[in-house]
Amino acid sequence: MPSCNLHTNFISKIFIFVISLATIIFLTLFLAPHSVTYTSNHEHVCDRADESNSISLVKTFLVKSLPQMKMAVESAGYMIRRTYDYKEKAALDDCLELMDLSIDKVKDTLMDLANWSSVSDSANNVHTWLSGILTNHITCFEGIEHTSQDSIKNLIQDLISKTRKSLAVLACLANSDKRFLQPLNGRFPQWALANIKDRKILESWAGHKVKADVVVAQDGSGDYRTVREAVGSAPDRSKSRYVIHVKKGIYKENVEVGKKKKNLMIVGDGMNKTIITGSRNAADGSTTFKSAALAVAGDGFILQDICIQNTAGPEKHQAVALRVSADRSVVNRCQIDAYQDSLYTHSYRQFYRDCSILGTVDFIFGDAAVVFQKCKIIAKKPLPNQKNMITAQGRSDPNQNTGTSIQDCKIIPSPDLELVGNLYSTFLGRPWREYSRTVVMESYIDKHVDPAGWAKWNGDFAVRSLYYGEYANRGPGSDTSGRVKWEGFHVITVPNEALKFTVGELIQGDVWLGSTGVSFNQGL
Repeated sequence: MPSCNLHTNFISKIFIFVISLATIIFLTLFLAPHSVTYTSNHEHVCDRADESNSISLVKTFLVKSLPQMKMAVESAGYMIRRTYDYKEKAALDDCLELMDLSIDKVKDTLMDLANWSSVSDSANNVHTWLSGILTNHITCFEGIEHTSQDSIKNLIQDLISKTRKSLAVLACLANSDKRFLQPLNGRFPQWALANIKDRKILESWAGHKVKADVVVAQDGSGDYRTVREAVGSAPDRSKSRYVIHVKKGIYKENVEVGKKKKNLMIVGDGMNKTIITGSRNAADGSTTFKSAALAVAGDGFILQDICIQNTAGPEKHQAVALRVSADRSVVNRCQIDAYQDSLYTHSYRQFYRDCSILGTVDFIFGDAAVVFQKCKIIAKKPLPNQKNMITAQGRSDPNQNTGTSIQDCKIIPSPDLELVGNLYSTFLGRPWREYSRTVVMESYIDKHVDPAGWAKWNGDFAVRSLYYGEYANRGPGSDTSGRVKWEGFHVITVPNEALKFTVGELIQGDVWLGSTGVSFNQGL
């Protein structure tokens, strides 16, 4: 009987596997939309459909994508159980999480499409979420690209194609008039001030007594001894703010804030007092996506008065301190410290204020729509023969509304780099993907930044399709006369162009920046 059961189980698994492959092939062949052919120039799409028909078309793409995403989840789970390759397992595990995130965002997008208006918050949400869904798909694909999982790769490629087509159609509609939103208090985006409780905590000084829902303390004086336990105890899909106060101490743990932990706030006692630290890294087998000491996927997340670090060291290469894949997230008065890939601004809308971000190679990277205000961006001494790259923005499609904006910040060297600064080059960024978009404006740039400003990734890759800009910067490294001569590089001289990369425009933050010594028209 045992051998008979074993035989039956084996036949059942083979049957499930064959059915899964057949379903993938069916979905790929018969669910792929044929009504629009995607091109990088979406004018042909715009010419053929009015607003109502275009929205219907986007809905069709998304509805057809859902069963494919679910199939990708099932297939990845099955392959994880079958493969003995550790790296392949890790990449497939990333895909599981990323597809799960995308399924939720597709559902949210379909709901907001029902309230579509090209000048509404729903329009901004749809554009942001589709951009993030594409980022999720590409992150998944890049992880499994060099594995043997051809069936899943084909499925993900088709999902990428559908999402690109959706963005192309949406871009036709999103270029109509946008609202120019008025400031509230000149400090935080409106979605970061959803209630008085948030406002009081965000505006309080470090050490100010915060009334938290739970307290984490290593000495046992709180409700939990680890941050991970406290996060696990938080309610799922909370409509109101849930606050975790982490008392001073060094917490050696990797913490994940899952997609269900919405509207969570983690508050420490100061960036030099409360420290969450991990050491996962790509060299030791973790994926870059999973190496973060703190990884966040729950929308509406706020982090304040904490240091997040990855102590793997420069020899371990990709080792993330903080990874954020959460929409409408705020990081305030925090330190983010590692070497390569310190801060992974993975996707959706993010806002960083009064933070210190330290690293060496690509240490601010990802494909979020993200604004940094009044932050210290600190390049450290890299390994011999390395060059410091402050940013590596990953926009992969011209219709994504993503980009990195560094505004009213200080771009400076660490003390150890300053001592040997002439031995190492530091650049403002390099293009991780074809439509990489980064702007540095109204910021102080120190002399450690190379006169060329920006570096190539590989040959002439993306130098014409990227968008890199500098506007109204100051300091010994801000002279643009020696900058790269790429078609995609811009010395911005018109305020209305810079306006696109402010909090109010890039992340729809309902707030404009305060005075930086430059006169602005309405909206700045």
